[in-house]
Amino acid sequence: MPRQRCCGLIDDAIVCQTFIPLGQSCLEEVNIKLEELEAIRLKDKVGLDQAECAASMGVSRATFQRILGSARSKIASALVEGRPIIIRGGHYLMKNRVFECVGCGHVWEAASCAAGGKYGYEISCPMCGSMKKMRLNNCHQERNI
Repeated sequence: MPRQRCCGLIDDAIVCQTFIPLGQSCLEEVNIKLEELEAIRLKDKVGLDQAECAASMGVSRATFQRILGSARSKIASALVEGRPIIIRGGHYLMKNRVFECVGCGHVWEAASCAAGGKYGYEISCPMCGSMKKMRLNNCHQERNI
């Protein structure tokens, strides 16, 4: 039986989910997962070393290297072949989440379940105890949990 796959921790939501080469929208798209984009961001944009990147994402160095290699390979294919890049999905958790209570309006930040927090459906308002809340910045979705 295979091991359960690790969730990569993601710092923030992405700004743009689609890149399409000029005049090439009919080619098959390349799908990049959000944890792959986070690996590229940490290593190539922020400039962290592999150990720091792995720690930031909450995965082993070997897992980080596999995620990074997959992302770089997909991006290289898309650039060389002129294929559109779509960024979505994957197996990840947002590091911190911000909720607002529908009842009392209290706003609070909750850690991800990978960082010792609870899944969103288990979290109640720390002020009034209500389970009726909404996630702020609703583009920060958790997927494949």
